[in-house]
Amino acid sequence: MDDFVRNKLTEWNLSKWTETFKDQGIDKESLYCLGDQEIADLIPTVGPRSKFKKRLKLLKEEQNTTNPETVESSAQCKQEYEEEDVSAQVCPSTSDTSDKVKRKLDLQDESSQSPARKRPHDDIPGSYSEEIILSDVKNIMRCVKQKLPNEDNKLNNFLKYNIRHLETDKREVVGVFGKTGAGKSSLINAVIGVKNLLPSGSISACTTVMIKVEANMHNSKYEAHIEFITKEEWRDEMWSLFNFLQRNVDEENDQEEDQEEDQEDDDGCEDTEEKLSALYGEGWKNKSSENLMDNRYFKEIPEFLQSKKKILTCESAKELSAKCVKYTRSDSEDEDAKDVKRWYWPLVKCVTVKVPNNKLLQHVTLVDLPGNGDRNKSRDQMWKRVVESCSTVWIVTDINRAASEKEPWDILRDASSHMGNGGECQNIHFICTKSDLIEDSDDLSAAGVRAFILKKNEQAKKKVRQEFSKLNQVKKHFSDECFKVFTVSSKEFLRKKRLQQDDTEIPKLQEFLQDLNDWHSETLNYVSRARGILSLMHGASRREGADIKTDVCKDLEEELKQELDKVRKPIEETFQAFEKCLSEGVEKSKSSCEKDLKSVIHPNKSGSAFHSILKCIVVNNGIHKTQKGTQINLNMKLTSCLTDSIDEKFKETFPNEGKRGPFKGVINMFSLGIEKMIREKREYKDVTLQLIFLRIEEEKIKTKLNEIIRERKKMIYSSLTTTIENTMKECYEEAKEIKGRDSLKNMRDTIVKHVHDSKNIMFEQAKDDMLNQLRDLMLEILETLEETMQESIELSLKTEGVSIPDVTVELEMVKNYYNELMGSPDTESLLW
Repeated sequence: MDDFVRNKLTEWNLSKWTETFKDQGIDKESLYCLGDQEIADLIPTVGPRSKFKKRLKLLKEEQNTTNPETVESSAQCKQEYEEEDVSAQVCPSTSDTSDKVKRKLDLQDESSQSPARKRPHDDIPGSYSEEIILSDVKNIMRCVKQKLPNEDNKLNNFLKYNIRHLETDKREVVGVFGKTGAGKSSLINAVIGVKNLLPSGSISACTTVMIKVEANMHNSKYEAHIEFITKEEWRDEMWSLFNFLQRNVDEENDQEEDQEEDQEDDDGCEDTEEKLSALYGEGWKNKSSENLMDNRYFKEIPEFLQSKKKILTCESAKELSAKCVKYTRSDSEDEDAKDVKRWYWPLVKCVTVKVPNNKLLQHVTLVDLPGNGDRNKSRDQMWKRVVESCSTVWIVTDINRAASEKEPWDILRDASSHMGNGGECQNIHFICTKSDLIEDSDDLSAAGVRAFILKKNEQAKKKVRQEFSKLNQVKKHFSDECFKVFTVSSKEFLRKKRLQQDDTEIPKLQEFLQDLNDWHSETLNYVSRARGILSLMHGASRREGADIKTDVCKDLEEELKQELDKVRKPIEETFQAFEKCLSEGVEKSKSSCEKDLKSVIHPNKSGSAFHSILKCIVVNNGIHKTQKGTQINLNMKLTSCLTDSIDEKFKETFPNEGKRGPFKGVINMFSLGIEKMIREKREYKDVTLQLIFLRIEEEKIKTKLNEIIRERKKMIYSSLTTTIENTMKECYEEAKEIKGRDSLKNMRDTIVKHVHDSKNIMFEQAKDDMLNQLRDLMLEILETLEETMQESIELSLKTEGVSIPDVTVELEMVKNYYNELMGSPDTESLLW
């Protein structure tokens, strides 16, 4: 927040809201960009909000007179303008909507025969850039919305709602895994072309902090949005940490067996002490957990106490990186961290780093992820949500140990179910870093060095692919086509000394990110849907075709009935197949669960070495992550027969890869045959606009359904483990209270007894819960298809738009923009 905004709020008698504006980082530039929703969020009270909007409008008009550049700059903001302001500046009248734009479009008609568009570009030859097209069409639709009459009827309400919700922004998430030193940070910096954004080198990364990297499309600053766990969550975690340490001391005193060291299965004490020492220094050892919750310990981060995000804003990536160190790293020998007294990473849930105007990140989020979740429940839940939403996963490791190092393959095994059937991952990229490093290269020529490096890279790729082929559990979720290997050198890519740029394969990763952005062309989606709305409005306002509408309705409703039957049949067959698979899984689970249980709670280790591990398992509801990152999940082990029984069918029903889509592609194949009607029934010419609207609505509802299915299938798949975990909670609660002599034996006996007594019920319950969720999804698919398309038919062909304004000019403009983006005239232009 700057003095300009503070002074304006004081001048307008709104100084009460100064802190809110400050917390949200509102400066002079962003003040001019505020739209209705942002203002409502900042000032929820109606009276002061109305005063603010009026004052801001006057301020904009004043600036328009004295400094046109300021208004021109604010006009480029992504946020929606105030409607009153838009009316004054953008929409003086229907005929003036955009005469300048229309004249330019007239000159473009000759270019409509250009090749079909394969990917969006900033500058389409002979046309506007996409950014300008999107801005123009948004302005057109704002004007149209304002022209709608203030009437409460079905058509009017539909139009207002759909214009308001034209914008969609589905971001592609790329998860980046890899241990410290593998080169994750250098890779991300090189791929997005921003040096020093994420720190690397001597800094040891904190394993609990998730870092998201996105584009800042609103200003030219580098920003970090730091999200903390809540104070209540930290209080609970503190109690758990102190309780854990005390239990460990008590058990050590009670154990009669010799204490054997087992570094591989560390009991978590070291990790717990590191976390507390980072935040409080060594003084925590002399205080209670309640004393350590005193507000004085958090005075540097008031946002933590207020449950708000902390926002850091800098001019450069290097400056931001230095400011972020204390929130993202556990320790550092780096220059940026030499004055750090306290490290706040134990309180951080996630850090989102925003890079200004980075095209590769426009619709893509890169996430630097810990290996397999976190002991803190809220961080672990966020980890699962992010991993499940990754459309691509990058697993980063040093090329010299790519095939043999255990950790990257463990990460892939542990996360595969969250990414595959439990997620939406379509691509696994195994990225071998530091590919340019070779020893004894002094005697080789430049060409010899390059040849040697390229040969080594090919050998590494071959070994990695061979290793992947052995992962049977992972391949239940992913085919060989999903798995690709890249060899990169971030330093060589920037240095360009010994290798050609393409040899490092970083350009291939950049091209991949660009393709992800292109799949989500905000401009094309917006323009297409805007055209559908304008087609409905123009068709509804015309008198032609009244006699033929009844016949068209009859044809469409009959087609809808037949298409719903085509959808219903494979969905019902899928349900029956799942029921059969799960029934078989239940029987296998009942017969093998006690053996599976024994493999977890009776490992091949000494009792003293395993005692504290089992204690961690019951304290954390069946899940434990060792110091080395290995995850033990008793709930997933008990569920393994159930998941094995449906994995193949689940992957077939809800594929992440390929174009067929869920339920054997039945959603994507749904069609009312509108194209055929336009092509073959010339008597329907007078209702072409209504049919164009219906065709666009048909595509829109299929997209929406695929998004619903993608999210719901994650819940359905995880429901098996969730049900088992809920059933096991009772025995975990009982086991974690066990202390004293023979506590290890008593904990084991408690768990074994509970599983034995519950096995005839809990696996059936897990089966029923999954089938119920699957049935609900199937019913929702059919109901949504029927209700949405029936409503669209009625709105377009059975509703009279008597008071709908004339949008002839606007429709023509948007149609020309659509043709420009597609690279060719649309169907009805060719037909009619």
